[in-house]
Amino acid sequence: MASSAGRRGRPRQTEVARLAGVSQTTVSLVLGGNKQGIALHEDTRARVLAAARELGYVPDPAARRMARARNNLLGVFSFTSTFPVDVEHSYYPILVGVEREAVARGYDLVLFTGASSKAAQPGAPQRVRMADGCLFLGRHIPEDELRRLVADGYPAVHIGRRDELDGLAWVGVDYVSASAEVVRHLAGLGHRRIVLVREADDAPASDDRERGFRMAGLGVADVAAVVRTSRPAAEITPDWVRAQVAGGITAFVAEETDTGAAWRQLLAAVDGAGLDVPGEISLALLGSPPADLAGRPQPTGFDVPRAELGSAAVRMATALLTGDDATEPLVPCTFRPGRTAGPARSRTH
Repeated sequence: MASSAGRRGRPRQTEVARLAGVSQTTVSLVLGGNKQGIALHEDTRARVLAAARELGYVPDPAARRMARARNNLLGVFSFTSTFPVDVEHSYYPILVGVEREAVARGYDLVLFTGASSKAAQPGAPQRVRMADGCLFLGRHIPEDELRRLVADGYPAVHIGRRDELDGLAWVGVDYVSASAEVVRHLAGLGHRRIVLVREADDAPASDDRERGFRMAGLGVADVAAVVRTSRPAAEITPDWVRAQVAGGITAFVAEETDTGAAWRQLLAAVDGAGLDVPGEISLALLGSPPADLAGRPQPTGFDVPRAELGSAAVRMATALLTGDDATEPLVPCTFRPGRTAGPARSRTH
């Protein structure tokens, strides 16, 4: 669970929302005077006010001072080489969720595109201070820059698990459970020798997928084979695939990343090896396939609810801004049966 430390004892808007049977957004609107002019039923407003009185809710004075100084601008900063506005980019659905939730909460968005060269320059993330708070996107981040923002008390939220950076709020996906479910599915099809192909860095999302992969295979399948590749095109080749299959491997699993490099190369290598999928070998993808590969058979795996992840990030950021509980559960993934995994082929003949 991603969270931000908060004071204890003071009733929070989340408690008011629970008692009133409404969303926290509605509570925030009612208690904030509904400056956005959003239509609210009078009964709903009355329930919120009654719940606030019953709980003894009093707005945090520090949060109120912050609110008076805000201009209702929420930033989005991407550490990708180009800002992910292409609908085929894996981050695009996250931005859809961000925009949807920001509009509902009365915030305008500021997109800090910083050209790819600028985004990599020291100090670039400090430009986000013109916004009340900022959401950060990217597999690789400049930790020193974000640490400085956090130390200054700036409301920063990373979209994706970043608990290795102390004090940075984040929202994340439950990749561990989702990856374990994919392996259990393959084991149920009789696969006992499975290889995971992942990138060579230590990105938290990759580590979480590997953790779920290993966890599900304990006592069920030999999933200890994890291949970390920094050069997929050179290392994941048709010859490598043939050697793995000759050694008894019946299924390959790849992680999804923003580039999809591991999955793309695995598909190319299997095609080059002339193997039928799923007749001769099964494949699974821990995530959603790149949009430009939509013409390929749908891979077995799971789908990441990216729009919900973006919405959760906005909820987290606005909670930090208002002094409310800044807590969001891990977003669950949906298993995708797909068409690339079938019964394990016997190697005894």
